[in-house]
Amino acid sequence: MGLRIFSSLLLGTFLLMQMACQPDTGDTHNDNGQHTHENPTHEESNQQPPSTLLGITEDYENTNRVIWQKPEVVINLLGDITNQTIADIGAGTGFFALRLAPKAEKVIAIDIDERFINHIDSVKLLELPEASQDRLETRLATPNDPKLASNEADVIMIVNTFIYIHDKEAYLQTLYDAISEGGRLLIIDFKKKRTPLGPPSAIRLPLFEVENMLIEAGYKNVTTNDTVLDYQYVVTATK
Repeated sequence: MGLRIFSSLLLGTFLLMQMACQPDTGDTHNDNGQHTHENPTHEESNQQPPSTLLGITEDYENTNRVIWQKPEVVINLLGDITNQTIADIGAGTGFFALRLAPKAEKVIAIDIDERFINHIDSVKLLELPEASQDRLETRLATPNDPKLASNEADVIMIVNTFIYIHDKEAYLQTLYDAISEGGRLLIIDFKKKRTPLGPPSAIRLPLFEVENMLIEAGYKNVTTNDTVLDYQYVVTATK
């Protein structure tokens, strides 16, 4: 299918799930050409019953994400989150949200696809200690609105999703209002270079563009790290 910049917040997560098992070839004309029921396109996935994630999550997990994503390294970058509320935008299957819940005061797993919301609500009962289950809240959002109240989150994290937000400048302003005073925004996305997995390099954002957007949106203390993760850069900023 022709390349488009999707206007949906978590459509990026779906694209990564379909492409992650294949190396980035730089092809900007298709998403690996796998338009099957097991690996649906975004349009096809929206037509499937919300009761199943079979095939959507399976290939993604098979990329050994826990190795290349280094979740504990990322979580350590957040510092002490014991008394903080963390909003995970584009939470998907809960890769980070489920790991954060035992450590933070509250975690809000945000997604625009109800299937992921239902998935997290189900697996948290199986994977989290009972004492941590109430700390993890799911929230169904829209592409342009994360459904966060003003000053609600101490930390907002967006992993593998920012490049798919349509109006990034406006969205950053919305997030700015949702972050508590002195709170932080963390963006992780794929480097604009050829990597063994990830979206086509043509639609990736250069690191300096993300920095400029944050500065123009009024964020302070914008810092970057493009070495701690193999395939991705990390950008942090404060309100």
